[in-house]
Amino acid sequence: MRRAVFPGSFDPLTLGHYDIIKRGVTLFDELVIAIGINADKKYMFSLEERTKFIEEAFKDEPKIKVMTYEGMTVDFCKKIGATFILRGLRNPADFEFEKAIAHTNRKLSEIETVFLLTSSGKSYISSSIVRDVIRNGGDYTGLVPDTVVANF
Repeated sequence: MRRAVFPGSFDPLTLGHYDIIKRGVTLFDELVIAIGINADKKYMFSLEERTKFIEEAFKDEPKIKVMTYEGMTVDFCKKIGATFILRGLRNPADFEFEKAIAHTNRKLSEIETVFLLTSSGKSYISSSIVRDVIRNGGDYTGLVPDTVVANF
């Protein structure tokens, strides 16, 4: 079975994430959306809210599971038997950063990282930008899936 992990904080789930997940699920038998828990990070949305956003967005996709984890992503992958990590790339800076992580992960384990470019028109969307728009009372509805809008 080709199981992949798509890790992130998803604070909140954006249309960029949604795009990578919808396209990535076609490549694997199972795609685990892995919400990382970092005690040092201050989140805008609770873990329960972030989980709900994702579960509702993909409730009709049986190949997608939502899980949470702490620690290194490669250790989580080993624990659940995933042999791939899926990552989205928005720009050249993302590539350089993600490349370094992929090389490190490959050094630590046998995990392969699969990169997908975000679709045209979504490369500018990031969770930090969405949070900033929300904090400042802007219209974020064109940046996130309907499940985020409906539950916020």
